[in-house]
Amino acid sequence: MSAIFERPSLWLRIKPVFTGFDVPLILAMLLLAGAGLVTMYSAGFDSGTRFVDHGRNMLLALGVVFIVAQVSPQTLMKAAVPLYTVGVALLIAVAVMGVTKKGATRWLNVGVVIQPSEVLKIAMPLMLAWWFQRREGQLRAPDFVIAALLLLVPVGLIVKQPDLGTAILVLSAGFYVIFFAGLSWKLTLPVLLVGAIGITAIVVSEDKICQPEVSWQPVLKDYQKNRVCTLLDPTTDPLGKGFHIIQGMIAIGSGGVHGKGFMKGTQTHLEFIPERTTDFIFAAYSEEFGLVGCIGLVLGFVFLIFRGLMIAAEAPTAFTRLLAGAITLSWFTYAFVNMGMVSGILPVVGVPLPFISYGGTAMVTLGLGLGILMSISKSRRLIQS
Repeated sequence: MSAIFERPSLWLRIKPVFTGFDVPLILAMLLLAGAGLVTMYSAGFDSGTRFVDHGRNMLLALGVVFIVAQVSPQTLMKAAVPLYTVGVALLIAVAVMGVTKKGATRWLNVGVVIQPSEVLKIAMPLMLAWWFQRREGQLRAPDFVIAALLLLVPVGLIVKQPDLGTAILVLSAGFYVIFFAGLSWKLTLPVLLVGAIGITAIVVSEDKICQPEVSWQPVLKDYQKNRVCTLLDPTTDPLGKGFHIIQGMIAIGSGGVHGKGFMKGTQTHLEFIPERTTDFIFAAYSEEFGLVGCIGLVLGFVFLIFRGLMIAAEAPTAFTRLLAGAITLSWFTYAFVNMGMVSGILPVVGVPLPFISYGGTAMVTLGLGLGILMSISKSRRLIQS
């Protein structure tokens, strides 16, 4: 008796590549990407090819999402250690022979100029999720100490460049993994309490510690001290260091409830807002779309973050749960820090607003994170089916 096997059709063979995507996550992506394109057209239409380039970057990020979504979580876990190792090695190379621009050594020339710290935004949560996956069921205090060392080494190298904004993002991504892995509140709360006391002390003693002759080194460099002091009272230098914050707050306040309307932002189009297509694009958005538009944008990010946390909660392994949770809350950090610094409640540290701010590297990193979430969601669906 001979059996006859029919070869599957082409569609059946390629169907898994185009199916299994998380629809709510795609919807959140499309909503925020649409807001980003509309905002960039208004803020950047007279800035050369910014709008076209932003659209190209989004398409590139979409391609990254599609490709990474096909990679299984098992393969991602295998890539964790090599990617982390390469990232740290590149950071060391930056410290030794990096390219310096505007007083910061953040770049490395390897034929093309790259910024290795961007790699750690994804490599850090990957590495720590891999570490805790290996220690699942036998976690002890030394395991958290090793995780902290794995986190602090690259963060220290990034701070040294100096790049405080990226250091905060990498530190937060790593901390989220450690926290979700079971870090005790008994260790977390004292740190938060010390931080709150420190911030209160800085605010209360502003008049004394912000004098020109007072140095904050080696804790913070002079330009970082200026950012903090300018945040506390931007009117001390309204045409210099305080200009960014003051103009951002004016633009946000002038938008009112409903905004001035699309393409009608005077602060934006008269070029009072510095970096209006990158770090301060939220000010341009707020001026034109007002409080209603800001609430809509915040709800869009809440939708994205909520869906990401749902994917993390339903993930099948410790590695995927920790990774999805950390990547999702990293987007919260991006949005909170960017909106906070533009609104004058946080120092200006150069953190982009996901989907909205211009930047090719940041958009690709965002695509990597979204692709990883898609991969985790697809793997769960395959297991259930």
